[in-house]
Amino acid sequence: MRFLPGLICLLPLLSPLAHAELIDDVNDRGELRIALEANTPPFNFKDDGKLTGFEVELGQLLAHELDVRSDFVITDSGDMLAGVESGKYDVAINHIAMTPDLKDRFDFSEPYSYTNAQLIAQKEEQPRPMVLVQSFKEQTKVSPTLSLAIPFQKGNPAFHASLENALQRIKADGRLEALSQKWFGADTSVAPKP
Repeated sequence: MRFLPGLICLLPLLSPLAHAELIDDVNDRGELRIALEANTPPFNFKDDGKLTGFEVELGQLLAHELDVRSDFVITDSGDMLAGVESGKYDVAINHIAMTPDLKDRFDFSEPYSYTNAQLIAQKEEQPRPMVLVQSFKEQTKVSPTLSLAIPFQKGNPAFHASLENALQRIKADGRLEALSQKWFGADTSVAPKP
């Protein structure tokens, strides 16, 4: 029975329900895998072949705060959220609005941007999720304020805390506001007052 204490320690690792916390995976890899579409200026897009935009810079800041590299993976809307859900990507930073349906599937960061927006469905052969189009122009009718946040796999409280702390540091020292002013000409990091 000399091996019994060692076996008892291994039991949690053998459980099919046991899984590594996402923050451990990110730290082990030394990178944060960020899914985005890279086709929606000023959020994320390619300029002369180089990935750029508000969310690209935000992803770089978050990865830096987590002390890892940012690894941007360009994908399409059909794969993005499914990829986050399956663990293929750690997060998606692609102007995703927190909706009740998505909150059932994912945990979210606090919002990094608030916007009055219009939704447009793109005509394609296969149905695809609606794309959010940013609009800071005066609109004749008021549209609801959407909270844009970062979805990630449910059940990762340590990752959630790390991501929140990183986002709070970026907000607190003014970097998020500066980024918002740079790309949108307005501070979208603060919820509008009713």
